[in-house]
This record gives sequence, C-alpha cells and structure tokens, in this order.
Amino acid sequence: MWKWRKRDSVDDRSHTPHRLQTTLTPAQEAVAVALLQTLLVSLDDLLSVVREFLNPNASRSGLDRCLRRHGVGNLRDLKARTPQPKRSAFKAYEPGYIHIDVKYLPQMADESSRRYLFVAIDRATRWVFIRVFKAKTAANARRFLRDLERACPMRIQTILTDNGKEFTDRLFGLRKRAETGAHEFDTLCADLGIEHHLTPPKSPQTNGMVERFNGRIEEVLSYARFWVMRPDQAARFAVPFAATPLLNVAPSMTKGNWFAPFRRRHVFPAA
Repeated sequence: MWKWRKRDSVDDRSHTPHRLQTTLTPAQEAVAVALLQTLLVSLDDLLSVVREFLNPNASRSGLDRCLRRHGVGNLRDLKARTPQPKRSAFKAYEPGYIHIDVKYLPQMADESSRRYLFVAIDRATRWVFIRVFKAKTAANARRFLRDLERACPMRIQTILTDNGKEFTDRLFGLRKRAETGAHEFDTLCADLGIEHHLTPPKSPQTNGMVERFNGRIEEVLSYARFWVMRPDQAARFAVPFAATPLLNVAPSMTKGNWFAPFRRRHVFPAA
C-alpha cells in the first residue's frame, strides 16, 4: 500500500523502469542505429561490429532493445522494396483474334524424326485448332492457315504469331530487316483479309495464351507413355471413341462476357 499513499488516483502506471539498464551510452546507441541504417546488416553482424569498435560489453538482447526503441528493429522495413511493375488488365477482344504458335513434339518409337504441332487459339472464346506436320516450313504454315480458316466457326480478323521463319521474313540482330509482306504466310493473310501481327523480339509473353497451352501439352508429354499398336489392336481401341465428339461439356466464361459453352478441339492427322 505504500506506493499508493502519495498518488491522486488508483490507476496503474507504466511499469517501465525510470532508468534503462543498458551498457550503451546515448552516443553509442546513435552510432549503432546509424550503422544499421547504412549497412543493413543482421543483428548478429551489427553486434560483432558494436563489440569490436564501440562497447565490448554490449549484449545481443540489449542491442535489440536499443534498435526497437529507435524504431529500427525490423530490418525488412529498412530495405528499399523493388517496385513491382503494374500489370494492366487483359484487353477484351471480340471473337476472331487468333494466337498461333508451333510446338516440338517428342519422337515416337516408330518414327525417324520429330514432328511439329501447330496450335491456334481464339483470344475471346478459347476455341482451339491444332494440326501436326512433319516440318516447320512456310508451306506448312500456309496449309495450316487454310485449314484454320475453313474450320473456324467465326470470321478471323487478326492473327498474332512469333517471328519464326515459317511466319515472317522479319530479321533481327546484325541482319535486322523489317517484314516485307511478301512472305507466303503474309500473302495468304492478305488474300483472306486477315491482319497479321508479330510479337516483339524476345518477348514470348506477348503470345502467352498459346504459350500456356503449349506448356500444358509439354507437361502431359513429360509423364505420358506411348506405344505402337498393330492395326487390329488400333481398331479395337478406337471403337469406343468412334462416336465420342471432341468436346468439353463444361461451360466457361471468358473475358469480354463472351460465352463459350463448348471448347472444340479439331485434330487432323499428320500431313
């Protein structure tokens, strides 16, 4: 009761000692805080410096309390954070904007060379069209575009591709040259009334929609196992799937409020 006799109220007061038990002087504390803000080192490294040059009797807990009193106890708050680039929202497009890319396929056991998967995806509806070719040439790219134009349920307005030789005659580096429009793929696009856009060099993310689709294909191929069947085995294997359409019955809502109730995947044999 002795501590209450000279008080005007019965409220509890702070239990913080009036005099802090610390081995560091105010000047040494100021130097320690300045070192931390300049060097941005851990508490243990700062303790080694303080013991070596300021006060050999400094303790780790005492130094930590000192930094907390000065508001620099969290090292992450002192480090400058790298500003993250702002990611703009994906622009909504009407059906008819097609992404096209080529994917290497693994060599099968009964084949002597690898084949190439040409993939086309509509940006708005996620409609997918694929075809396999034995070579990645401008002639096959032209054939793929013709088949795509016939199979596509919508009018193709724009096509986005990378800068592969099968799509453009644009060059980079020492032989830098802009596209001339005389490439086989460009001339067919012009005949069909389609705008052909190219991605900037070394920026596959521009064509990210079809790149992600190719990534899923690569993921499946990384663990899938393939085998060669005799003709009679292949006939028995194909019977249960003869009447099954290549449709995903799950509906999907895409950007721009375009409703794609089915995602059709057209698959043609190797050319």
